[in-house]
Amino acid sequence: MPGGVGIRSLAVAFPASVRTNDYFRENYPELVATAESRSLAQVFSPQDEKVRLDTWEREMAPYLADPFRGAVERRILAPGETALDLEARAARRALDAAGLDVADVDLAIVTSFMPDQLGPGNAAYLARELGMRGTAWNVESACSSGLVSLETATALVEAGRYEIVLVVISCTYSRVSDYSDTLAWFWGDGAGAFVVGRTPEGVGVMGSMSTNTASTCDTFSNHIVVDEHGEPHIRTTASKATGRILRDTAEASLRETCEGALACAGVDLLDIDFFVCNSPVAWYPQFCARVLGLTPDKTISTYPLYSNVGPALLTTNLFHGARDGLIKEGDLVLVYTIGSVSTAGASVMRWGQVGLGPLP
Repeated sequence: MPGGVGIRSLAVAFPASVRTNDYFRENYPELVATAESRSLAQVFSPQDEKVRLDTWEREMAPYLADPFRGAVERRILAPGETALDLEARAARRALDAAGLDVADVDLAIVTSFMPDQLGPGNAAYLARELGMRGTAWNVESACSSGLVSLETATALVEAGRYEIVLVVISCTYSRVSDYSDTLAWFWGDGAGAFVVGRTPEGVGVMGSMSTNTASTCDTFSNHIVVDEHGEPHIRTTASKATGRILRDTAEASLRETCEGALACAGVDLLDIDFFVCNSPVAWYPQFCARVLGLTPDKTISTYPLYSNVGPALLTTNLFHGARDGLIKEGDLVLVYTIGSVSTAGASVMRWGQVGLGPLP
């Protein structure tokens, strides 16, 4: 079938509750006072002062005087609010922006990081919430879930298996955060959604490449803890080796996948009009741009607005890039994501007429 396949609409959804750095200063003053001896600083600090600073540490250096390491605001679930609430809102906005009804959706690919219940993800629950009759899959690859889902949806539409695929991604880090630990400072909640379908010839995804991130298996991990009321909770922690591993693996994954995606698309880095990556830390877009040889004006970071919203970062940065006019119809866009203990991947796409949902 002639034509391309790509993103036809894009939307985001965030909780209304905003938690600024002042919240932690007012409620956890002792934690702020001792921040440099806590988890966040241990992960994101120079690893060896005797070694010449590499690109990662040069970009991180301006943030080292800030105990919050560049985090400014985060959106946090309100009491009783769920990941499913965010997912359904983002999904409906994406469908509206595409001029579609839920009945038009053949397949929903859903990432709930973390889901609202132990066990299965939210795919079936979202299908019920939307009144969807098509199939719904749970797909998870940590912070690269959005890009993995885009690659999956694109391949399925190209193969003629499905015509309209709705991708929905949520992240609710606040539910796995220990607020007596400074790691909670750089995590937030949010969701994004996009519709993948047929596009005009020359528009849409042109090439992709991904690889595993097995080299990061000893970074972040999840554990079950029991609170003072005897209730179990999932908590995410970082190992002592996390900072070193992230620094040592960041550049190689970026180069391998971006160069692979460019080659697959048959284009050169000089052809790229805009670059979008996930921004798990404040300096990450600048780090990626420097490694790739791109100028800072060719990328975007929403980190000051939302902090780290994990797999929802890609949709968030794409949405704001398009909404702010930084990504325009006809632009050649390179996107990249990396997830710890999961996947790194890149895609090249020709941006088309992408419908956008409302501002968060």
